[in-house]
Amino acid sequence: MKLTLSGIGLALSAGSAHAEGLEVNVELPRFNVAEYHKPYVAIWIANADHSVAANLSVWYQQEDGPEGEGETWLKDMRQWWRRSGRSLDLPIDGVSSPTRAPGQHTLHFTNESAQLADLEAGDYVLCVEAAREVGGREVVKLPFTWKSDASQSVSVSGETELGNISLNIEP
Repeated sequence: MKLTLSGIGLALSAGSAHAEGLEVNVELPRFNVAEYHKPYVAIWIANADHSVAANLSVWYQQEDGPEGEGETWLKDMRQWWRRSGRSLDLPIDGVSSPTRAPGQHTLHFTNESAQLADLEAGDYVLCVEAAREVGGREVVKLPFTWKSDASQSVSVSGETELGNISLNIEP
């Protein structure tokens, strides 16, 4: 896993200004395999003690299919499931959504979004976990500071189930 930090004035501590926008880019790689299933993906913000500060998005099969109920397989995203998923009443408005095809996916949040409205200034980690049937599981983490005075851009490349993941924050 390769982690890249960039941005002028990347703040290491909380500032007094309010961040206005957070953009998460998630790349799901295409696999040339006989049996492909779209991955389940959980995107959340973790505190320093690894507890969940905010669930941003969870992509999973929301309707029953020939393989059963989609929520059954949410536990395959082990880290997210242990820290948050098993205590949630799914689906959650604005967080739950269907699985997505391989490619680039961009999510936008503002400090007024329900997921970020109660997030206090400080240091956090953006976590992205993917699990795929007849595939693998992978978690990538990107540290960032919420409500700093400077723009931030952080990216990391996954090795198996995730491609390039980037986080951009504009104050």
